[in-house]
Amino acid sequence: MNRIPARLFSAMSAFLAPSSSPFTRAVVNSMRKLYPESLADKSFDNTGLLLEAPFNPTRRQKNSVLLTIDLTKAVADEAIARKDSVVVAYHPIIFRGLKSLTFNDPQQQSLLRLAAEGISVYSPHTAVDATPGGMGDWLCDVVTGATTPSSSSSVADLESPPSALYSAPTYPKPGPVSPSTSSKIIPHTRSTIHPSPAPVPSGLEDAGMGRLVTFAEPQPLASVIDNIASGVGYPGGIPIAIPQSASVEDIKIRTVGVCPGSGSSVLMKGVKQIPDLLFTGEMSHHETLFAIENGSVVVALAHSNTERGYLRAVMKDKLEGVLKGEWAELRTEEGKGEEAGLNEVYEDETCEVHVSEKDRDPYGIMVRRA
Repeated sequence: MNRIPARLFSAMSAFLAPSSSPFTRAVVNSMRKLYPESLADKSFDNTGLLLEAPFNPTRRQKNSVLLTIDLTKAVADEAIARKDSVVVAYHPIIFRGLKSLTFNDPQQQSLLRLAAEGISVYSPHTAVDATPGGMGDWLCDVVTGATTPSSSSSVADLESPPSALYSAPTYPKPGPVSPSTSSKIIPHTRSTIHPSPAPVPSGLEDAGMGRLVTFAEPQPLASVIDNIASGVGYPGGIPIAIPQSASVEDIKIRTVGVCPGSGSSVLMKGVKQIPDLLFTGEMSHHETLFAIENGSVVVALAHSNTERGYLRAVMKDKLEGVLKGEWAELRTEEGKGEEAGLNEVYEDETCEVHVSEKDRDPYGIMVRRA
């Protein structure tokens, strides 16, 4: 009886017992080390490996990861064209239970297309918010001037012909950001607003939702706004709410509460005192009114504009560093035998992390013409 060639047997085995690619498993392990899923707010969130695409060793993807805030059709197209193995999407594209998975829903369509191409999807969301050194602490760095944006940080190009009265929409485009070595970093302390419930992973005792920055001396609001604009990529406008009896020039800020995304429940509920400045992505009309009537200032930049810069500023290098070690270890452990017929897979040392060029907040800014 003729024997089945090893390569063909390997391909057949992949379909009989589907599993994700070895590189995908290395990416998932790395993300869980950096941002433990136990720190996510499971009362509403849906984090983890949301789409585990089956691995076909006869049609390999590249050993590369694409970071994005939102998994849109444009980002899915980008990942497919690049032949990435994994999309790490900060926001979970599967948020509530699904009763079907069809091409009629555009978001489900993206998931089906990615699965067909062998691309998995991992979403860390609030685990990134809570982890020390995560998105909350990056926003603290932004407001205190502890980041130095590169010259490539700029407002994105106009994307459609302008109207007679307003410009076309512009979108913040954060560039690579590095820790500032300037002596102009504003002296401050920072603390966690809502600590994560015990037990927390060792070394992450400061984990939790939201951060409170307390400046050593009150700072002019205008200076803090300049730091924010610089850190998030110079948006075309800064949506700001201030008490009606005050002016930007006169306001001094001692405390800043920061929360990526939608922050009112973190910054205003269960706190002894509302901070002088609430810096977040979005707040409702009535929550904002309550804040300014309390004497506070609100800066709400549109939900994901408080999140996107973190991918280039922090997550890319962090994930790349941990992933290289994780992939080397997995290759060594699983690549010893030849029974799986995956020699080419385990011999590939490549390990790349990229940030999506297509990802952006749904809202742009149309500026009125003079």
